[in-house]
Amino acid sequence: MSMAVLPQGPGGGGPLQFHCHHDLRSNNATYYSWVYQCSSPQPKAIRISRGKGGCKRRRRRSRVAPVISQAASASASASASVEAAVLADGRGGTAIQVYRGGGGGVGGNRDRAHDIQAEAKAMARAANASVYTPELVSNKYRSRPIKVLRRTLEILIGIGSFALKLVLDQSNGQLDQNQRIRAAELRTIFTKLGPTFVKIGQGLSTRPDLCPPDYLEELSQLQDALPTFPDAEAFSCIEKELGLPLDFIFSSISPSPIAAASLGQVYKAQLKYSGQLVAVKVQRPGIEEAIGLDFYLLRGLGFLINKYVDIISSDVVALIDEFARRVYQELNYVQEGKNARRFKKLYADKQDVLVPDIFWDYTSGKVLTMEWVNGVKLNEQAAIEKQGLKVLDLVNTGIQCSLRQLLEYGYFHADPHPGNLLATPEGKLAFLDFGMMSETPEEARFAIIGHVVHMVNRDYEAMARDYYALDFLSPDVDVTPIIPALQNFFDDALNSTVSELNFKTIVDGLGSVLYQYPFNVPAYYALILRSLTVLEGLALYADPDFKVLAASYPYFAKRLLTDPNPYLRDALIELLFKDGRFRWNRLENLLVQGRKDRDFSAKDALQPVLKLLVGPDGEELRILVIKEAVRVTEAVILGTVIDTYNSIPSPLRTLIVSGNTDGPLMMSDTEKENMIKLRDQIFRVWRLLQSSENFDPALLQPILQVLQEPGARSFGGRVIGGITQRLAARLLQQVLLRAPPPTLPPSPL
Repeated sequence: MSMAVLPQGPGGGGPLQFHCHHDLRSNNATYYSWVYQCSSPQPKAIRISRGKGGCKRRRRRSRVAPVISQAASASASASASVEAAVLADGRGGTAIQVYRGGGGGVGGNRDRAHDIQAEAKAMARAANASVYTPELVSNKYRSRPIKVLRRTLEILIGIGSFALKLVLDQSNGQLDQNQRIRAAELRTIFTKLGPTFVKIGQGLSTRPDLCPPDYLEELSQLQDALPTFPDAEAFSCIEKELGLPLDFIFSSISPSPIAAASLGQVYKAQLKYSGQLVAVKVQRPGIEEAIGLDFYLLRGLGFLINKYVDIISSDVVALIDEFARRVYQELNYVQEGKNARRFKKLYADKQDVLVPDIFWDYTSGKVLTMEWVNGVKLNEQAAIEKQGLKVLDLVNTGIQCSLRQLLEYGYFHADPHPGNLLATPEGKLAFLDFGMMSETPEEARFAIIGHVVHMVNRDYEAMARDYYALDFLSPDVDVTPIIPALQNFFDDALNSTVSELNFKTIVDGLGSVLYQYPFNVPAYYALILRSLTVLEGLALYADPDFKVLAASYPYFAKRLLTDPNPYLRDALIELLFKDGRFRWNRLENLLVQGRKDRDFSAKDALQPVLKLLVGPDGEELRILVIKEAVRVTEAVILGTVIDTYNSIPSPLRTLIVSGNTDGPLMMSDTEKENMIKLRDQIFRVWRLLQSSENFDPALLQPILQVLQEPGARSFGGRVIGGITQRLAARLLQQVLLRAPPPTLPPSPL
């Protein structure tokens, strides 16, 4: 490397340095740059870079200096919201990047235009990344029977020997005594068998309901404590993939990995141009060959299961293919970077969620450079509590974020094991590793919400119909026989309150039904189950009594009350009305649960049904609402009369009702109690709305505006007419009941 100092530039900063990196084999400059440090008004760095070609330093100085002045002046005069500038000198495409504060990354301190260009270059570097297709894998390994046989024997010997040891321990009564030893052996076996089995072990490591504690502790090491490959190979891969010397990219890099996962290992480094700390993930050599062979064998096993195992009705081969596609996507680190950017755009708007930035200049198909995140793994409870944080608070953040992923945008993190979830010192939940992502179809998102609500309210017929929207059943399948099966399981399960139900209970119950009938479980559903069961498993570390459904139901209630989607609006109407009566207890429960969600809005909760009520398709609902409005008005008026009468001193009551012991109203005690009960429920619902954080009396204004529409005026008249008729009928009833019976003349003898 050679260095030259150019004259001082604008801003009174330090000298401008010139770096020229030579290709020693051809003595040609492959890359050179000028770095200028400004001192006003905020620290800025200007880098000017050029591709292949001779240095020609002296000739370039005169051309570059004016452009540096232009770039620095533009940056200094820019508003605080401007993070960077990219200019060109018009002489061969020299790029000038102006950085402020040394940041970088997507959404960080680098110019968006530069990020787009850098991302395009990263995609070009990953153009040859493999994409999974069953045909490709089949053609590749069908002609290699010896290799396939050797791998099959390797798997059978590894798993078989472990199973045999468990059988011997069981027969000798040493199962508990040897548990720690066997757990370590299983971890070693999974590690030796490679990435596919490592991922299986990662899934088991988050299930305390399936594995004993010793197994959980050992298998958790598979998340980021796997054997590493040589550092020299990793550093060589970085230089080859990025086309730059290591010491040009980083001012420092850890001599050994700080974590090793199933598909790669991670180094901690500091970027040379900005000084920012980054995590550099480098892919394991030969990883594609290893997982390709395993998926070929798994597909063969899947074909056998589909053909001979009747109890499993799902297409196992399709599930394996979907999983394989996701894993192959993980091998393309540029795709992972794009996933991270999309995930951040959708979900990092919440202050308690952190998604690291991606540095596209230093990312390729096998190298990923992202912002460094300080944090503790979510299953390290003691370390988290030492920072003054609570694991359950972080798990709840994860659940709420997962619900948004699954049910709002449909784009979700399908591999949220503890190694990919960190608790930051600031109390944020950081998501890492965006290689395995999936999407929930839009129709299925609403069907899932409706399905949970139908389940909680024991509407098994509606639950069965939900399976069409979820794509579990083809439209020609009759759901009638499925309804009793759902009822048999959930009637027992739902004898517990919602807060006592756990996710595993629901999954097991649905599983028993799925096996008995012609269900075809879509691949996205299996990934949803994986995502939620992992989160529940993490919560069980901190609290064995934690229930995912109890933590999730406020979100479902909020969506049902506020979402204008027709599917959810109709589900809400089905829930609130039964046999022509409005179930105020259901509305009260939904409000109690919905208010627990931080994004609940009382204003939004009043709108979807109201708009249907006065719309052209709302006649059936209007008839129900008119009846209920009459019943409610009567309950409020007569309940108030009863309470007022009861508050009067006893001697005065006798004077008011002329000694009538039945009081002011000729009604049975049961009828009076029901009237007061209904009125009190209505008042409680109103108080719940009033006590919402964002309650504003102005929220009634949209209702008044809706009621001023022509269709609403007619509806209002019908309500008033119904109330008037009901009260008139009640008054006439009271008069007739109080009137003395007519005296009949004596009949002649």
